[in-house]
Amino acid sequence: MENVLDTKEKAQQNTVRELPVLPSKDVVLFPHMVVPWVIEPPNLVKMIDDALATDRTIAVVAVKGEAETGEPELYGVGTIGLILRMAKNEQGHAKLIVQGVTRVRILEITGKEPYIKARIEPVQDELTHDMETQALVVNIRQVFSKVLELSPNLPKELAAVVMNIDDPRVLADIVVSHLNISIEEKQSVLETLDVKKRLQIAFRILSEQLEILELGYKIQSQVKDQVDKTQKEYYLREQLKAIQKELGEGEEKPDELAELKEKLEARNLPEDAREEAERELQRLARMHPSSSEYTVARTYLDWILELPWDKHTEDHLDLDKAEKILNRDHYDLEKIKKRILEYLAVRKLKPDAQGPILCFVGPPGTGKTSLGRSIASSLGRKFYRIALGGVRDEAEIRGHRRTYVGAMPGRIIQGLRKVGVKNPVIMLDEIDKIGADYRGDPASALLEVLDPEQNSHFTDNYLGVEFDLSRIIFIATANILDTIPGPLLDRMEVLELSGYTLEEKLEIAKRYLIPRQLEANGLNRRNLTIEKRALAKIISLYTREAGVRNLERQIAAVCRVVARQVAQGKTEKVVVKSSNLADFLGKPRYQPEVAERTRVPGVATGLAWTPAGGEILFIEATRMDGSGKLLLTGKLGEVMKESAHTALSYIRSKACDLKIPVDIFKSDDIHIHVPAGAIPKDGPSAGVAICVALVSLLTGQPVRPDVAMTGEISLRGIVLPVGGIKEKVLAAHRAGIREVILPKRNANDLDDLPEQVRGALKFHLVSRVDEAIHIVFKGRRNRRPRVDTKRCVR
Repeated sequence: MENVLDTKEKAQQNTVRELPVLPSKDVVLFPHMVVPWVIEPPNLVKMIDDALATDRTIAVVAVKGEAETGEPELYGVGTIGLILRMAKNEQGHAKLIVQGVTRVRILEITGKEPYIKARIEPVQDELTHDMETQALVVNIRQVFSKVLELSPNLPKELAAVVMNIDDPRVLADIVVSHLNISIEEKQSVLETLDVKKRLQIAFRILSEQLEILELGYKIQSQVKDQVDKTQKEYYLREQLKAIQKELGEGEEKPDELAELKEKLEARNLPEDAREEAERELQRLARMHPSSSEYTVARTYLDWILELPWDKHTEDHLDLDKAEKILNRDHYDLEKIKKRILEYLAVRKLKPDAQGPILCFVGPPGTGKTSLGRSIASSLGRKFYRIALGGVRDEAEIRGHRRTYVGAMPGRIIQGLRKVGVKNPVIMLDEIDKIGADYRGDPASALLEVLDPEQNSHFTDNYLGVEFDLSRIIFIATANILDTIPGPLLDRMEVLELSGYTLEEKLEIAKRYLIPRQLEANGLNRRNLTIEKRALAKIISLYTREAGVRNLERQIAAVCRVVARQVAQGKTEKVVVKSSNLADFLGKPRYQPEVAERTRVPGVATGLAWTPAGGEILFIEATRMDGSGKLLLTGKLGEVMKESAHTALSYIRSKACDLKIPVDIFKSDDIHIHVPAGAIPKDGPSAGVAICVALVSLLTGQPVRPDVAMTGEISLRGIVLPVGGIKEKVLAAHRAGIREVILPKRNANDLDDLPEQVRGALKFHLVSRVDEAIHIVFKGRRNRRPRVDTKRCVR
C-alpha cells in the first residue's frame, strides 16, 4: 500500500498542475523542512480548508514586495508544502505544521480570488558526484558545527542531524534554513538548481555567519575583561587608600579637587567661564581617577585656570623712544616707520581705540617680522608669532571641540597661555599662504579674530566660553596680496615693503648683518674686516634678491672660513677684498649679461614682478621658413600669450610704417621664447618688450642693451599702466640698466622710488608703442631689409 502511495505522490510531483499559493513574507520553505505556521486572513484559512479537502498540498512562495495595486509580488520559485496537521483557535485562525516536499516553478497565475492559484511545474536538481562536491559537504559540516557552538539560539542536536545527512541537496537546504539571514539570501539558495553551486553559496553564507559570530564573541570577551579589570583596579585602589590611611601616609597628599577649587576661587574669571569651570569641577568629582574622561576634564580645567583672563601689561608709549627703537632695528623704511609712529600715537591718545590691523607686504628678507618685534618693544608688550604658512585646518584658529581625542584650543588661545597676558602683540606670519580643504577655511575663521567689532566675544571651540581678544595688537605679514581672500584683506591696512637698493644693502650689511654674524660665529672686529668694494661685489655677483637674507648667508659663509682659521691658531686679522673674495665664496654665481644677450636683433629686456621682488626678463624672438605661424615657449600663461598675439597683430597692421616686408608674415614662422622655461610666467606687462623684440627681429636692428621696459599694449599701440613699478625699477637698477621705459600713467609711482635710484636711472614715460620703439633704436645702426613699397599700398 505504501509503495502505491509513494508512486502516486511522485507522479503528482513530476506533472504540471494547479495549486493554491500561500504567500510567505517571513519564511522561505525548503524541501524536507517542517515549519509551524499561523494563518490569520480569512481567505487563506479557506485555502487551507480547501487543501485539506483534496490532497493536503499547497505551493509556498516567498513575497518579493508589493505591486502598485497592493497585491503581493511573488518570487518565481517556491516549494510544494504538505499540510501535516491543522487546528483552529477561538478566533478562527489556522495553526499548521507544513513539510516542504519539492521545488516548483510558477508558470502562470490562474486566479486571485478568494486566494491565489497558479499553475506550477516541479524542477529537478542537477547533481554531480565529484571530489569538489564531497569537499564542500565536509567543510559545510565542520563550519556549521562551529556556528552551532557560538549560536545560543540554535539547538545543539542539529549537529548530529547534519552529520547524518548524506544527500548534498538536502544538506544545503537544511543548513541554510536554520541560519538567521535575509529572505533574499535564502531565496537565492532555493532558486539554485545546480547542487554544487548551491553548496558553494551555502558555504559562503556559513563562513560569513561564523566570522560575524566570532567577532561578536571576541568583543564580548574584551568588554568582560575590561569590566573585570576596572573592577579589580577599583577594589585595589580602595584597599590601597585604606592601607595608606592606617599608616598615616595618605593625609600628607593634598586633595586634588580641593586644590582645583581653591585655585578657581582665587582667579578672577568672567561669569560664564566660572560657571563652566564649576560645572566641570562637579563632573570631575563624580568620576574615577582612572577614567579617560577624568583626564579630559582635568586638562580643560587646567586651561581655564592658566589663561590670562585678567592679566595684562601696561603700555609705555614714548614716541621718541619708539622712533629710536625703529631706527635702531631697521635702516631706511621711512614711510613704514612714519605710519607705525602714527599708529602708536593714536594708541597713546586713545588707549581703547580699535586701531586697524597692519599688514606688511613685501618680498622675503625685507624685515617684515622684525618690524612686529620692534612695535612690541616700543610698547613694552610681549611678542608672539604664529606661523600660518600651509595651515589648512580651521581648528588651528578656532580649536577642536572637546569631543575629539587629543583636542586642544586654537593657536590664538595657546599663544595667550604661553605669554601669560591678554594684550600681547601677535604676529600672523605668512597670512597669504593659508590654504583651505575639507577641514575648513582658516582664512574665514580669521575674519572674527581680526574684526574689532567681533573679537571681544571670540569663542574657541575647545573652551566653549567667550574670550576677549580686543586688547591684542594683531600684525600680519605676506609676500603677495593676490592669495588673501577679499573679506580678510578688507580688515587690514596694507603697508608695502619693496626691495632694497645696493646702497641700502651696504648700510644694512655694515650696521646689522656683519656684527650679527661675527657674534654668531665667535668672531670680532679684530678677526675680520670686509671692505666696501668686496661687500658690493657680494651683493651684485653672489646674490640677486630684493631682501638681504641671501646676503646674510654669504656673509655667514665668509665668517665660517675665518672662524676655522682662528680655531686652528691663526691670529692675524683677515681682510676680505674684492680681489680675494673668490677664496672665501668661490666663483661668482651671477654675471652681467644684459649687453651680451641684447647684442643680436630679436632680443629685448623686460621687467617682471615676482613675490620675491622684481626681476629682469629677456624676450627672445627668431624667424624661420614656414607658413606664418606664431610659436610661444617658456611656460607662458594665457595672458602673456595674448600679449604676444596682440604685439604681432599691431606690428602687422603697422608693417609699412615700420619698413617691414609684409611677405614675412606669410612665408616665415615667428618663434617667441622667454628663457627660464621651468618658471611659470604670466601677466600683460611684457607687451611692450615683446613688441620691441619683434620689431628688432623683423627690421634687423639690435635693441640698446642699457634700456629695459615694461607696460601693457593695446591693438592700437597704446601703452597701458601696470603694477609693481617700484620692484621692477629696483631690479633694473640691480642689473645695471641705465634707462627704463614706463607707461606714462605710472608716473606717480616714481615718487615711491629711493632718491639714489631716481638719480641713477633715466626714465622714459611713453603713451604709445611708437615712442618706445624710437627710444630703443635711437642711435643704433639701421640694417633694415629692403621693402617692396608696392606691397604696402592699401
